[in-house]
Amino acid sequence: MLRLNVMNPPLIGVSTSVTVASYPERAYVNAAYLHAIQQAGGVPVLLPPQLGGPARREFRKRLAGVLLTGGGDVCPERFAEAPHPTTSDVSEARDGLEIDFTLWAIEEEVPLLAICRGLQVLNVALGGSLHQDIPSELGSPLDHSQVHRQTGTRHVPTHHVKVQDGSRLAGILGALELDVNSFHHQGIKRLGRGLAEVAWAPDSIIEGVELEDPARFVVGVQWHPEELVAADPAARNLFAALVDRARA
Repeated sequence: MLRLNVMNPPLIGVSTSVTVASYPERAYVNAAYLHAIQQAGGVPVLLPPQLGGPARREFRKRLAGVLLTGGGDVCPERFAEAPHPTTSDVSEARDGLEIDFTLWAIEEEVPLLAICRGLQVLNVALGGSLHQDIPSELGSPLDHSQVHRQTGTRHVPTHHVKVQDGSRLAGILGALELDVNSFHHQGIKRLGRGLAEVAWAPDSIIEGVELEDPARFVVGVQWHPEELVAADPAARNLFAALVDRARA
């Protein structure tokens, strides 16, 4: 169990979604991420795509950790592919900001937790590629429409995940097998530089990655632990690990 010093709450930058082709333009994020960070003892600070260079530099002076959140698709041009017909909600501004903060966090050894789209951004930032639409690109024993992209209640798990024994992720979660929720149609195809795949769905879709360099806390999961923290110790452990490393 991680023990946290609640007297020194670190600032955790939380990336936001952005409206695409609508007026007025808005930056927003699901509140579950903010509650999860605060429950773990951190202070969430929003990182909207509209931040310019001077604002980004000021944030970098103060942030102790970064959380990449879920949302729309990563632009396929980022990994040298033409868009799939199902590609949607692409924001060049959001891609740019998140890749910028991802590379900064890795360079400066700032802890980073990447969730769902965030895992995909992390992979692309390090030169990897994505399956743009899992249901049409990959055969699978799972019903993708109801499993990887569930339509029911967000805090209800829909499929199983196995985690590599001895991995950083396994140590954080405190489990080698768990049931997770899932809201995605893209997934990792070619791994980015320095990343190791450490968790998988039953159809072999990559569900967890981590940076191989043990000095850098960089972990990504394809599911949404922020929606599970109320009842799942493994989900709480993910946020506690980020905040604890940020405080250190």
